[in-house]
Amino acid sequence: MSEFFKFEDKSRDFPYYRHNPKISKMAWIILLLLIPISFLTYSIISLESEFIGSLIFCLLLLIPLLYFSNWDYSLMFRKPSRSEIKLAVLLFVGYIIYAVVVGEFVDMMGHTSAVTPEYLGISVEALISLVFSMMGEELIKFIPLMLFMRIVYKYTQNRKLSVIVSTIFILIFFGMLHYDPGVTPLISVLLIQGLGSIFELYGYIKTKNIFVPYMSHLLTDAFIFALALVGM
Repeated sequence: MSEFFKFEDKSRDFPYYRHNPKISKMAWIILLLLIPISFLTYSIISLESEFIGSLIFCLLLLIPLLYFSNWDYSLMFRKPSRSEIKLAVLLFVGYIIYAVVVGEFVDMMGHTSAVTPEYLGISVEALISLVFSMMGEELIKFIPLMLFMRIVYKYTQNRKLSVIVSTIFILIFFGMLHYDPGVTPLISVLLIQGLGSIFELYGYIKTKNIFVPYMSHLLTDAFIFALALVGM
């Protein structure tokens, strides 16, 4: 039985989980600590400059990850193929449809759905800053996804189980990152930002190329943001 899911590109595999390459425990700890540090840094700097805040947010995660990977960016990135670009666009469309349908469901339950990127002010600078903040968000999903895959695989030697367990964790984790008590209902962030992240995660799991979920995520937030910018 193949260790790969049928939809995956079998010419590439996930990095790290089989020590391919190996990342030390200390490196993983540093990478995990950088997640809250990057958020805190962004929240402070973005008060003065959304663009600079987003740039530093991204680099605080990207540079250490590349350093611990011996600067081998091909472990995470490659030039998107035409089919990968099409996939990213399809995932973007799929998420927008999903968010609208689920948003209506959440509203019917008496909650206010939160689809607009609430962490950004409505400005052209903030729209441009999405180029960096969206990559930062994809790295925030990628780092713990690979760590949990490593942990689960270490004890089970089951690749498919590692992917499933890690994906479920990331869906919940990413949803909770958007939770603001008293502002955003828990059910809304878990269903829309959380479960909705399955579109980007599918893109990464299929291609092993972070640029695919990044493009999908960027299109999604830019589209929602643009609607907010013009008052829709």
